[in-house]
Amino acid sequence: MTHSGTALPVTLDRESPVPLAVQLADALRESAASGHLRGGDRLPSTRALAERLGVSRTVTSAAYEQLHAEGWIAGRHGSGTYVTTSPPSDRPVHRTVPGEQHEPDGVLDLTPGTPWAAGLDRAAWRRAWRAAADAPPLSRAHRAGLPDYRAAIAEHLLRHRGLAVGTDFVLATGGTTAAVVELAGAVFEAGDAVAVEEPGYQRAVQALRSAGLTVVGVPVDEEGLRPDAIPPGVRAVYCSPAHQYPMGSRMSAGRRVDLVERARRENLLIIEDDYDGELRFDVAPLPLLAALAPDVVAHLGTTSKILTPTLGAGWMVAPPAVTSAVLAYRDRTGTRPSPAGQRVLIELARHGDLGRHLRKLRRELSERRMLLVSALRAGGVPVLGDEAGAHLVVPLDSPAAERERLRAAERRNILLDGLSRHFAGTPTASGVTIGYAGCSREALRDALDVLVELLR
Repeated sequence: MTHSGTALPVTLDRESPVPLAVQLADALRESAASGHLRGGDRLPSTRALAERLGVSRTVTSAAYEQLHAEGWIAGRHGSGTYVTTSPPSDRPVHRTVPGEQHEPDGVLDLTPGTPWAAGLDRAAWRRAWRAAADAPPLSRAHRAGLPDYRAAIAEHLLRHRGLAVGTDFVLATGGTTAAVVELAGAVFEAGDAVAVEEPGYQRAVQALRSAGLTVVGVPVDEEGLRPDAIPPGVRAVYCSPAHQYPMGSRMSAGRRVDLVERARRENLLIIEDDYDGELRFDVAPLPLLAALAPDVVAHLGTTSKILTPTLGAGWMVAPPAVTSAVLAYRDRTGTRPSPAGQRVLIELARHGDLGRHLRKLRRELSERRMLLVSALRAGGVPVLGDEAGAHLVVPLDSPAAERERLRAAERRNILLDGLSRHFAGTPTASGVTIGYAGCSREALRDALDVLVELLR
């Protein structure tokens, strides 16, 4: 059964003592109450509906007459029968996805990982979407990503990350976590061990575990992940060398060399999550691991932190064997990144808006970080993390102190994040992370005194 081309969930039970006309009227009311039918939707004619349901026209006519009498459908001369309104329902209708979180009004969210989406040039944003919509609909899927998108990412990596790579070596992804899911399913076998930073990015950890892989934590310090602490027998190492998440350190040049040598010696795959890689404020970034060792590094990036999660677009640059395995995985599973966000990124890059936004983003976040760090240090609050990225860490001496600060901040309508949840195993460090990109600069400035008071 259709209405405006959409199937209606109408089932009639011929064994039920309830008359078929009453069942049909009830089913249509339920469709309206659940939002499946809406005001203005055109219903099939009584004759067409009777044929589709395999009942007599008397049944459909009686159901329509009842709904006409109740006043929520009406006939239009020469046009058909239409829904005029949706009846009230005696059952709750759930409109939100279970688990979807919505922060109440008046709460300042200073958790890390939120981009400065408000800083996007809205005129450029609209122009990119309009231009993206002008492209004809695809008749076949591009499992590696749209060629123009891959070319735009290759140009981006060269200009902003110093990685010279041909378009053919770039794969589009749905983002960093989506890429980890694909690597886990394509490259490894259940039971394989993967070393991860401890503390580290727990979505990646869960993606690896969900694929049946064993996760082994490796400690990090002020120089990033410790290659000497990677246990023997692992198949891969997942790390964020540009700006370690969440501690904010940068992997030193010496450790990068050590890690690459270890990977080549033991045939390991390094999964390089370029978290905040474009957001360096103090000095030029160190060379990417993918630039040092393209033969053993799968480099991952995303537009979610530098632009917005709206695009759902990321990229992977990996050794040919890894790329082939990922493409084969996409063929087997029928999965591939959505081209819609890729098209928008193409237009942002084509008109120079991507580069302009990144320059503006670096300036803005550098100034915000300076504002926040100056206030905290003036109040006697210690700060960890390099001059980079969109968050910093305030260390604390115990898990209890961390929990107390988070609760106290929540009572003041401020959301902060604790270090404890970023450990795959038993937490060995305590502290609070403060993200400063998702809010306005004015809101951040207004909260400085409260933050110092809470964290002193």
